[in-house]
Amino acid sequence: MRRIAWVLLLAFAFVIPWEYSLDTGEPSGNVARILGLLLILVAIPAVFHAGRLHTPGPMQWVVLAFYLWFCCSYFWTISTSATLDRMRGYFQEMMVVWLVWEFAESPRDLRSLLRAYVAGSWVLALLTLVNFASMDAMIAGQIRFVAQGQDPNDAARFLDLGFPLAAVLFDGEHRWLGRLLALGYLPLGLLAVLLTASRGGFLTAVAALLGCGILLACGHGRRAVAGAFALSAIAAALWLIVPRDTIARLATISEQAQGGNLNDRVNIWTLGWHAFAQAPLLGYGAGTYVTAAGLAPIDTAHNTALSILVNGGLCAFFLAVAIVALAAGSIGKTRGPLRLALATTLLIWAIASLAATVEESRTTWLLLALIALAGRLAGEDPEGLAAHFSDVRPSPQLAMARWWPESALTCLRLEVGIPTGADQSCPRVSQEMETRRRRWDAEDRELLAAAESRIGDAGSESSPQFSERLVSGQFPGRAQAQAGKQSAALVLGALVIVAVGVSMRSRRAQREV
Repeated sequence: MRRIAWVLLLAFAFVIPWEYSLDTGEPSGNVARILGLLLILVAIPAVFHAGRLHTPGPMQWVVLAFYLWFCCSYFWTISTSATLDRMRGYFQEMMVVWLVWEFAESPRDLRSLLRAYVAGSWVLALLTLVNFASMDAMIAGQIRFVAQGQDPNDAARFLDLGFPLAAVLFDGEHRWLGRLLALGYLPLGLLAVLLTASRGGFLTAVAALLGCGILLACGHGRRAVAGAFALSAIAAALWLIVPRDTIARLATISEQAQGGNLNDRVNIWTLGWHAFAQAPLLGYGAGTYVTAAGLAPIDTAHNTALSILVNGGLCAFFLAVAIVALAAGSIGKTRGPLRLALATTLLIWAIASLAATVEESRTTWLLLALIALAGRLAGEDPEGLAAHFSDVRPSPQLAMARWWPESALTCLRLEVGIPTGADQSCPRVSQEMETRRRRWDAEDRELLAAAESRIGDAGSESSPQFSERLVSGQFPGRAQAQAGKQSAALVLGALVIVAVGVSMRSRRAQREV
């Protein structure tokens, strides 16, 4: 049962970015709602069948209190129907915080969930490109393109959140398909964000890609140079692909910031603030912002903090602040690239919350669930977490054991500072091999097995002079070759993107004629 629940959880994370593009209508709703209901129906029996439950962490308790507070707002709400509808919606959105905590048990599971979300972001980006290339969009003269059923601003926000997650996945992927999923999303996602013509989404994308650049280039000189070349090529391709009217809308960002009303958002915020001032402590009830502020039914708060203040008052707002603080604390427990990626993602979410009501999105609660899980794993298995989110490869010295296995033990001893004449069963050698076994992937374990097969056979060791040559780096190692392949792939990918951009530009011009 737990296995079925885990598979459904992965599918749930996969469909969240593009959930509104597959909507069956009432009463079933969109695909994420259907999978969520199936997931909860399987998860509850799975917990009873296993006879165990992960002890909830602070994040789970505060999220539960946040939900219960909005349930209590039913007793003083100004719109019973709106509050009941929002209570149902909040349950379906917030339940993922517990589901991830319960069914994800290892760093590998965390990585699988991140892959699922990035893969779902790929689908959203591709659906946006389908809309851009459609004949209907050309005939209508659209300047904003988005996947069917999606709002352009929401789609841009979902796409932005995928950038740092894709970047942190790239270094730990050792198969070409995984690297393509991670690195290929960056140009594709950026193109989709630009096509939505969302000004807030574009600004958030710039911040996200800055964090991605730091993640990908830190400690990789060749990759940084190749990335700089690829960036200019990608920029040229985007200039060729994105319509001029779409770029013109994005160019009004400074104008809107200086003297505009941010597409009427300022008026919406003013009315919402006046409503909050009338009921600051308890609010008006879940889902009542439009009614309390006197807005049109199609409007939203366009600001997460103000929405929570009007709907749930200061009590709900303080609980929301506590949730964000706990998320920041969980990020602080992690280390290395994962910490930077999650911090960038939370920053992107915070920027998006300034102009959107993100507390009503499944993406928000999935992100908080993943951050809480990372914090828990940082305490339970810090080495495993670091191993799954870093570019750990065997050293060039021990990598030579693939061709000269007899030298492996001597190389390993020299790497950890043990004299070649030391006892074969030295604890430091055993400890180092155990550490590497945890950190390497299956391909590298074959190399380690070649080294272990020589332990206890003193006569098979090569001369210290040969081992010193290996340690001094006179022989090219597998890590250097891997870095060269990555740089070449970046350059080749950039050239392919430029070619695709030129082709799409010419085809679109022909259709318009």
